[in-house]
Amino acid sequence: MDHQLIQLQEEIRSCQLCPRLREHCVQTAAVKRRAYRDWEYWGKPVPAFGDPKARVLILGLAPAAHGANRTGRMFTGDRSGDWLYRALYQTGFASQPSSVSRDDGLTLGDVYITAAARCAPPDNKPSLEELRNCRPYLERELDMLANLKVVVALGKIAFDQYLSILKDRGVIASRASFAFGHNRLFRIAPGQPLLLSSYHPSQQNTSTGKLTESMLLQVFVAAKRAAEKPVSRVRALRPGS
Repeated sequence: MDHQLIQLQEEIRSCQLCPRLREHCVQTAAVKRRAYRDWEYWGKPVPAFGDPKARVLILGLAPAAHGANRTGRMFTGDRSGDWLYRALYQTGFASQPSSVSRDDGLTLGDVYITAAARCAPPDNKPSLEELRNCRPYLERELDMLANLKVVVALGKIAFDQYLSILKDRGVIASRASFAFGHNRLFRIAPGQPLLLSSYHPSQQNTSTGKLTESMLLQVFVAAKRAAEKPVSRVRALRPGS
């Protein structure tokens, strides 16, 4: 299974399905941001990162133009990643509290990080068509990650993408009963991973106080607790309620 995941990530790196996104990533990598002018930008679709045996999957939106599009690793090199990896370190999922490059020695345990879109979109807004183009990669990852017990959706777009997969597969009849909110835990169906929704650690949320570091930390405390419990003992309630 690990080999299949590696092959899938190689396929993702060479994907050309979305011309608008590929043009944006390549142009950003060529022009660069002044602070990173000495960097050789990644500029390609960004592969997933983490433990193939993970019980927890983190689903984000898309790489940042000067974050993962620069470094080539999910949530690496931007402020969203700074927040995320601090929380992962504090909950025992990450070997260190920061992620700055693919060569910084960081390892993840029991967690796997992916995204709804693998290329950095203009204004952080992939189109519906671009999300649809990328969705089969996520579906294949879900099928290959045999130990999953919890999916953490960072932001409503990631949340909706995951639910759309479940609906199209006939796992759920409707998305209507799944209301996005911060630190909400949902039981899906027997044999399916639990779904935990969270505000995305974007600057839009963190700079306004909509999301605090404590709030994000509690999401991963809840994820760890849920992953370690037998499924029959996990209640379909908001954590802490």
